[in-house]
Amino acid sequence: MAENQTVQTMLDAMSKKGWRITDQRRRLAELFSTTDEYLSPKDVYEYMRQKYPSVSFDTIYRNLRLLSEMGILEQFYFLDSGLKFKANCSTHHHHHLICVNCEKTVTFDYCPMWHVSGLPEQFDILNHRFEIYGICNECKTTAN
Repeated sequence: MAENQTVQTMLDAMSKKGWRITDQRRRLAELFSTTDEYLSPKDVYEYMRQKYPSVSFDTIYRNLRLLSEMGILEQFYFLDSGLKFKANCSTHHHHHLICVNCEKTVTFDYCPMWHVSGLPEQFDILNHRFEIYGICNECKTTAN
């Protein structure tokens, strides 16, 4: 049920922005609603090419960026492995701990913005990101 709700939430957001809901966009929403993994543009391209062999990488990348700007997808820059995307958790504000080895990501509710001071008064903060990179317990255990 949650999977279908996630797909519908994504499609509703696209529709509100005036996007036509095509079979390709529905499939893109289904992909992100069925995985907890972070997907690179190449991962998404390879997945979409299976059903739509003529789809271009540029089209996939542009859609991912637009979906991210809409707040439908979260985007992360994973150090050496580049930009990746995941369905946005819109139920609450949170930040991320990311393993640099396996890319496992853990959300946490602590927000450092509560403690930031000295910002210019003439600047209105609209959004922010806070990510901590490290090595998870599983990767530490297998390395020893």
